[in-house]
Amino acid sequence: MNFIKALNSVWRENNTLLCIGLDPDPAKFPAHLQHRPDAIFEFCRAIVDATADLVCCFKPQIAYFAARRAEDQLEALIEHIHIRHPATPVILDAKRGDIGSTAEQYAIEAFERFQADAVTINPYMGRDSIEPYLAYRDKGIILLCRTSNPGGSDLQFLDVGGEKLYERVARLVSKEWDVNGQCALVVGATFPSEIARVRTLIGDMPLLVPGIGAQGGDIETTVRAGCTPSGVGLIINSSRAILYAGKGEDYANTARGVAEATRNAINFHR
Repeated sequence: MNFIKALNSVWRENNTLLCIGLDPDPAKFPAHLQHRPDAIFEFCRAIVDATADLVCCFKPQIAYFAARRAEDQLEALIEHIHIRHPATPVILDAKRGDIGSTAEQYAIEAFERFQADAVTINPYMGRDSIEPYLAYRDKGIILLCRTSNPGGSDLQFLDVGGEKLYERVARLVSKEWDVNGQCALVVGATFPSEIARVRTLIGDMPLLVPGIGAQGGDIETTVRAGCTPSGVGLIINSSRAILYAGKGEDYANTARGVAEATRNAINFHR
């Protein structure tokens, strides 16, 4: 799967900019899943199957699987998505950042072991830390730019030669690093003015936007700040607000209802 082509296709076919983050916390699972050895896979699978027609991507966060020795369930989940919902790209949220042979191993992990269509990367070790991922030309490389957490300002807002550090990242990625047309940037919904600024710097490059829902980002300002003139360009992520909307055995249907309402709210402002 070519990530950027698949993303453009699913934006049109599903008429959605919504991404669901898969952050499985067994402590929050419905009672009927508690203590099942495959609970993480089963919880996420039900959410995926209930919402696949409403999203442009799924984004499993690797730490939620690795912390519970459930990498095998992550592999099974991504395989399930590819088989049952082959048009929907999978972003592995890993935020890796290292150089040389270590970065090569992380790229193998994301794209060969887990078969992800895209991966999130920390760019702060520079271009050579990104190049092993760029070698996978059909895959998406999504680099942190202006993150949704309050502490992001500690570094990302520093002045570097007359521009903010996050602006330098946006410019470097869009003008110099994106040699194969496979890159995207992370900019949080909690900072709509920075979304707008990044959009002016990068043109139509996709933006992965976390921070709506539980983190409090506003949908209308996010969409107005970040959409391209054609009404796409955004991967707007919601995780906890959708995943844990329901507590009983019908949790997946409840999650679908919240996902549909979120998708509709995003589309209303496009």
